[in-house]
Amino acid sequence: MLFLYKIITPEGKQQTGQIDAVNVETATESLERRGFIIISLVTGANTSVFGGKLAFFDKVSQKSVVIMSRQLSALFDAQVSALKAFSLMSDTTNDRHIKFALQSIVGDLQGGISISGAMEKHPAVFSNFYINMVRAGEESGKLMETFQYLADYLERQYELTAKTRNALVYPAFVVVTFIAVMIMMLVFLIPKLSVILIETGQQLPLYTRAVIGLASFMVHYGIYFLILIIILGIYLYTSSRSIIGKRSIDSFKLRVPMFGELFKKLYLSRIADNMDTMLSSGIPVLRTLEITSQVVDNQVYGDIIQSTINDVKAGISISASFEKHAEMPPVMVSMIRIGEETGSLGPILKKMAHFYKREVDGAVDTLIGLIEPVMIVALGIGVGFLLTSILIPIYNIASAL
Repeated sequence: MLFLYKIITPEGKQQTGQIDAVNVETATESLERRGFIIISLVTGANTSVFGGKLAFFDKVSQKSVVIMSRQLSALFDAQVSALKAFSLMSDTTNDRHIKFALQSIVGDLQGGISISGAMEKHPAVFSNFYINMVRAGEESGKLMETFQYLADYLERQYELTAKTRNALVYPAFVVVTFIAVMIMMLVFLIPKLSVILIETGQQLPLYTRAVIGLASFMVHYGIYFLILIIILGIYLYTSSRSIIGKRSIDSFKLRVPMFGELFKKLYLSRIADNMDTMLSSGIPVLRTLEITSQVVDNQVYGDIIQSTINDVKAGISISASFEKHAEMPPVMVSMIRIGEETGSLGPILKKMAHFYKREVDGAVDTLIGLIEPVMIVALGIGVGFLLTSILIPIYNIASAL
């Protein structure tokens, strides 16, 4: 939860800012531990569009977390103490969210709290996966290796997600451009040309009458149509925030032609990579599955892993549980079964993560190569149809004169 504060520093200066904490008591404790006198502390959940930043545009950059993890790994490798390492990082980072979280962690470390315990107070910066990895590193005494694992893992996920997102940007841009061109032609160009055709009093082809009717509808009722789309968009957004709505959207993403297989491979890569990273750090299987279900970012696969947790508790193997679900491909089930039988589940999952990463890379390259010409052709056909439906009758009239 985000809180907005106004404080007086130990130097007597008044400052304002924001802190991410589980509750108001934790936020108060974190500020007071650093020697601040609190003037006011209010929740930032009601920050308006005009009075502050939207949470969507105020997120912590995953790239910044990767850089921070690498730098912490280097500091621990150089035998720098945890307190000194986090203090140095808080002074050098440019991300204000991470800076404040690190400053708060420094205060907590001085108060005797563990690194993972201090990180738990900043869920907007450190995920449940990240915190459990750090806790495992603390227990094993391998913090340097842990932060290196985290940096490598987060970087792989960042690159994979970014590549998938970028593959979808171009088609989305072309579709938006196509719709915008169609609307502009229907609202501004077609009505002016249709006046010429209507004034002649001649019988017009069916497709021409259809285009003129559509243009008339857009001119007279377009604003209502736009309002309907906005309302529908708001409804879909609010529905996606609920568990049922998110499950429906996530299920739809896996069934979309062409893109569905890309999303499946992305989530399978994330599952395998996450499980490998956590098992290699000594985190128990059940805890690994529990955290993986939270970070996979797809409700369908999250539910599958939750079902697997119950099966494992009942004595069923992971591979046997995964085999019950059509979303888990046979090759992954077979490889996990081999890993379970040979006691090398971690290395097997690492190979599967690399395999699906290559699959995602290949699928993205194929989609980009296929979608670009298809979209250009579709745009040309759409514009060409609108123009010819009006220009051909005008040409016929001119030829008859």
